[in-house]
Amino acid sequence: MKSILKIVAVTALAFTASAAIAQGWSVKVGVNKLTPKVSSGDMTAPTLPGTKSDVGPDTQPIVALGYQYNDNIAVELDLGLPYKHKLYGAGAIAGVGQIGTVEALPPTIFGKYLFLDAQTPVRPFVGLGLTYAAFQKETGSGTLTALTNPGGPGTTFKVDPTFGFAVQLGGIYDINEEWFADVSVTKSYLKTTTKFSTGQTIDMKLDPVALAVAVGYKF
Repeated sequence: MKSILKIVAVTALAFTASAAIAQGWSVKVGVNKLTPKVSSGDMTAPTLPGTKSDVGPDTQPIVALGYQYNDNIAVELDLGLPYKHKLYGAGAIAGVGQIGTVEALPPTIFGKYLFLDAQTPVRPFVGLGLTYAAFQKETGSGTLTALTNPGGPGTTFKVDPTFGFAVQLGGIYDINEEWFADVSVTKSYLKTTTKFSTGQTIDMKLDPVALAVAVGYKF
């Protein structure tokens, strides 16, 4: 009987230790460069035919909260400061330079699959996520007004919020039992419409690529 109890106790302790390794919360901080890969439609009339827009990159700090369900499955919520993007003329107005600025907030939740054994120091992972992109502080330049409303009051605009899916590829390195570092590349698929105070609109595929490097802690 004592032998059986010992076996049960050892088995229970081993299971508890395994669960502690497999499950748990984590938090990480890092930096992320977000580069929109824009495919712009034409601005509606009245404007020069072929008027398009492009969006510049930006780099900001990020923070992510994760939960490890088991050795291979995890979820993660990525947040950060607003990305401050410059808007440029493209297509028929490619030479006009900057036409405005906008801030983007694209929180993303991922389901992630980690390859290899949990004890392996370096593990690749893939992720599939959902992004909600909200926009704020849209500001037009004098160039935008000259293009859309020459001689009139300054042109303002709003960018519609949008949902899209995201795919991710990365790797994680366990520094020790608590600390880790990771790097990832994420491609998001986002469509939105910009609406101008002068009545014109422009549809755009933003489809940004993000490169992130972070350090995290498991608890």
